[in-house]
Amino acid sequence: MSLASALYRSRQFFRSVGASLSAEDRAEVAQRLNAEQQRLFYAMTARDQRHCLDVFHALQRDGHDDPDLLLAALLHDVGKGPVRLWHRVAYVLIRALSPRLLRRLASESGSGWRRALASFSDHSRRGAVLVEATGAPEAVVSLVRLHSGDEIADDPRAALLRAADESC
Repeated sequence: MSLASALYRSRQFFRSVGASLSAEDRAEVAQRLNAEQQRLFYAMTARDQRHCLDVFHALQRDGHDDPDLLLAALLHDVGKGPVRLWHRVAYVLIRALSPRLLRRLASESGSGWRRALASFSDHSRRGAVLVEATGAPEAVVSLVRLHSGDEIADDPRAALLRAADESC
């Protein structure tokens, strides 16, 4: 892990502690998401809700108004589920030290921390399945699926979402 990456992760960690949404944030979520999408959004941890809104706002500040891109920003991390902060820290550290070890430890059928590691590892695919079930447009489903990982996307909006995600 580079020094820049470590500093970024440290800032991300400290911002996530005590994350919350304002009444204005909640109104924006209600305006942008249908009832099923809101259910997914509010099933995330408060820190992931805050992060998704931060990504959404970063894209807006950069002048992006594509409704599919903005919807994907709000929903891009729904596949993580309700995981604990220490699970997130463990995932980041293990992934940085040994991706092969992470693959061995993460287990979808496991329990506790092993399942949490798997949910982080596969959250883009899992999130796309969840978002598709809400009736979201295929473009949104695709953006959620492509927002992290090594897969190259033909849609330039996937690169925008990934960059905003990594900046928040």
